[in-house]
Amino acid sequence: MAIIENPLELESGDVVRVAERPLGVLTRPSGNTGWQSWLFTVDHKRIGIMYGAFAMFFFLIGGLEALAIRLQLAVPNGKILSPETYNQVFTMHGVTMIFLVIMPLAAAFANYLLPLQLGARDVAFPRMNALSLWVFLAGGIFLCSSLFIGGWFENVPNGGWFNYAPNSGTLFSPTKGIDFYAIGLQILGIASLVSAINLIVTTLNMRAEGMSLMRMPVLSWMLLVVQFLLLFALPVITVALFLLMFDRLWGANFFNVEMGADPLLWQHLFWIFGHPEVYILILPSFGIISEVIPVFSRKPIFGYSFMVGSGIAIGFLGWGVWAHHMFVSGIGPISVAAFSVSTMMIAVPTGVKILNWVATMWGGRIQLTTAMLFAVGVVSMFTIGGLSGVTHAASAADTQQTDTYYIVAHFHYVIFGGALLGIFSGFYFWWPKMFGYKLNETWGKWNFWLQIVGFNLTFGPMHILGLQGMSRRIDSYDPGYGFELWNMVSSIGSFVIFAGVFIFLINVFVSKRQAEHLPPVGPDPWDARSLEWMTASPTPEHNFDTEIVIDSLDHFWHQKYGYDDDGNVVRIAYAEDVAHDGSATNVHLPSPSYWPIVLASGFPFVGYGLIYNYWLCAIGGFLIVGAIFGWVFEHPDDPDAAHGHHDDHGDDDGHDGHEVDEGTTENAEADLVTADSATDAGEASDG
Repeated sequence: MAIIENPLELESGDVVRVAERPLGVLTRPSGNTGWQSWLFTVDHKRIGIMYGAFAMFFFLIGGLEALAIRLQLAVPNGKILSPETYNQVFTMHGVTMIFLVIMPLAAAFANYLLPLQLGARDVAFPRMNALSLWVFLAGGIFLCSSLFIGGWFENVPNGGWFNYAPNSGTLFSPTKGIDFYAIGLQILGIASLVSAINLIVTTLNMRAEGMSLMRMPVLSWMLLVVQFLLLFALPVITVALFLLMFDRLWGANFFNVEMGADPLLWQHLFWIFGHPEVYILILPSFGIISEVIPVFSRKPIFGYSFMVGSGIAIGFLGWGVWAHHMFVSGIGPISVAAFSVSTMMIAVPTGVKILNWVATMWGGRIQLTTAMLFAVGVVSMFTIGGLSGVTHAASAADTQQTDTYYIVAHFHYVIFGGALLGIFSGFYFWWPKMFGYKLNETWGKWNFWLQIVGFNLTFGPMHILGLQGMSRRIDSYDPGYGFELWNMVSSIGSFVIFAGVFIFLINVFVSKRQAEHLPPVGPDPWDARSLEWMTASPTPEHNFDTEIVIDSLDHFWHQKYGYDDDGNVVRIAYAEDVAHDGSATNVHLPSPSYWPIVLASGFPFVGYGLIYNYWLCAIGGFLIVGAIFGWVFEHPDDPDAAHGHHDDHGDDDGHDGHEVDEGTTENAEADLVTADSATDAGEASDG
């Protein structure tokens, strides 16, 4: 048995000696264990898990901010927070929950599940995927650092998450808080834009053979619509933030009323982004429960094509309703009438979805698991939020409601009741796929009931407070107006919600301990329908052992069930018979890389430099440019790449499921490999 150096000269049984990895700054890190394997990973599943973990950390911060707000308003003339501190906490609560919690939680599911549901082994651009994660974390840290940089609560944004001009100008906001807001959201926008492009390309180019667009799961469709919304909405808010930044840092006059500027420019730019943003937040939850409800109703989704079409329609119509946020701004009766009509129209595709979810459950053999309870909670709570939203289409009613707590109630029934409850449904549903064990159902039901009861106690009374005339965005109120009772109920409800979230965290810990004494859950613990359940749990690094060929919607379900002569559904196989066991060992995947995290670390320095000292911009620029240089010239760290091996068996459009890491492949860990495995590696390589 010969030992040779050139893999091109291999014969069966020969051994190839892989050259030692060259040392140097451009050499990729190696290994798949330990903290470094997480820090430098480009595995879409680990990136999705980290997205979720970071977002849950920010969720706790945003929740504490909400508790501070409710403590302040629990009684008249609250003294927990000063008026200025209240404005800061109020602003950071909104910014945190929208940009640092719900959007990244949706990104967590998108990163983990989208390639699996498409039958792919990876995303289109794995290192870009890692970059989006670390830029998101950099933006979140930058925003939250405003709490203590320059003094405790001295430079925290204080203009609300909407940050209306001219209040955001230096005259009314002379501290650095709005600067942190403007630059921090731009950093977060980069993360979302990079991720959106990556996931769009992945969806359009890397589906399994036979998976047409109309064979994709509903969740995949909703995530695709969201990525297109991000692609077109983020540039709008970026323009607005640039204008604001130029006003504040360099004396421009885009929103300076004294120099003839129109402050409504900010409102138009913000809400052209802001209303599609509502659907960016809610559509992933719609997709999640569209996967959960059929599984636990034991029926296929009712009206699949209508579900997909209504999601696309929501995406389109969402661009035509922004000015209903501005009915009292003086935009004129014609504009008010037009946007009233468009606001009524967008209720139609939303109603179609609610009808289809109810029709899916109707007549089904429903299993009330925790995931299903949260999904039903979404349908019911979002319906309430949608109905209260339709009232705003009547401009006369909206004029009375717009600056009251009625709007706060509506918004939270949509975002918390619609988006966040759906995300918790997804946690309980896909947890065994991600980690190999189920979350405890008893603790889970406590989690659900505490959250649903606390949610209604908190936000239900706000409808009454709004109709009674309580203004939103106020830090206190005088006694005698009848606001005392419902504010106290609302504040108690907020602590019930917090108890529910705390139960969830306990559940994670308890379930992990219990899983050590329980048998493995297997690939398909719920008897599910989509492709992610067709591989081992937790998902192996390479996703699927072999390429998958799709022949129908719900392909995996049809592998397990068929029809007898009478048209009755009968089981023809079990999941273990048709699912992959994750044992493949010769699949080459993209190598880890530390350049994404180095590149992302430069953005906060640029932000601090723009606010405090331009020399910090130089440091940030050096990190960004240096990381781009390192990224481009990073050593491929693959023995086959040096010899020009390429994938002779893959399709040009990427539908074969092989990974593309911008021209690189997985590093070889062993010094000696057999000729047969080296040949397999050469065939699977993208180099």
